[in-house]
Amino acid sequence: MPFFVYILFSEKHNKHYTGFTSNLPERLLSHNKLGKDWTARYRPWKLIYSEQFDSKTAAMAKEKWLKSGIGRDFINTLIH
Repeated sequence: MPFFVYILFSEKHNKHYTGFTSNLPERLLSHNKLGKDWTARYRPWKLIYSEQFDSKTAAMAKEKWLKSGIGRDFINTLIH
C-alpha cells in the first residue's frame, strides 16, 4: 500500500499543514469539508506538494524532515 506525504496551504490565512496518509483524496476531503480539527479553522486548503512512498516508515521520516527547520525552509520556497 502506498503512503503519501502532503503539504496543504491556506492562502486566506497564510498557513500550511504537513501530514501523511494512505488515501490522499479522502484525506483532502476531510481537511476541506468533513473534519472538525485544527485544519477546519483555516479552510480552504490547496494541495501544494505530495510525494508517494512504498512504506509508512519512509513517509513518516519525510514528514518529520518537512517539519524540521530545513524542511520548513523548503516549504517556504513552495509558498512564496
